[in-house]
Amino acid sequence: MSTDGPGPAAKNEPSGVDLARVALRAAKEAARARGDAAQQKKQARRGGLRSGARADGRDPMALGSAINRLITERGWETPAAVGGVMGRWPEIVGDDLANHCVPQRYDEDERVLVVQCDSTAWATQLRHLAPALVARLNEDLGHGTVRMIKVLNPGGPARRYGPLRAPGSTGPGDTYG
Repeated sequence: MSTDGPGPAAKNEPSGVDLARVALRAAKEAARARGDAAQQKKQARRGGLRSGARADGRDPMALGSAINRLITERGWETPAAVGGVMGRWPEIVGDDLANHCVPQRYDEDERVLVVQCDSTAWATQLRHLAPALVARLNEDLGHGTVRMIKVLNPGGPARRYGPLRAPGSTGPGDTYG
């Protein structure tokens, strides 16, 4: 039994960019391990660990370097990049849209950016702009980082129950959805 399109397993396979990132990370780790092994052999020949005028692995590093190293070691490049985009949201979408639509979260597995709007009119506007926005985000972050923007409508007022409510009434919810 054959199908013409890719199966569900093909959708979960990493893309070329993801494979390149994984290969680069593995190569860096292997090079670091080779360098550490060579350093240990050198120190063993010298009679153990020494503190000297030259830099070694025990020296303190700058905070930015430590954070970049941690991000690379843990594979957090994509979430960190998307977090940077959330910080630059007004620059990317413009002030008008940024005043009414706020990014909430990024689902790395599904590659979906979730955005909350403060009115249904702005949610509709963002839905129309979503394809262009996805292209712009992928320009900044790398191809395929964001596949879709999920637009959330605003939350309505709290539903109150009391003596003046009809049973089964949805109240003003039809205005907010």
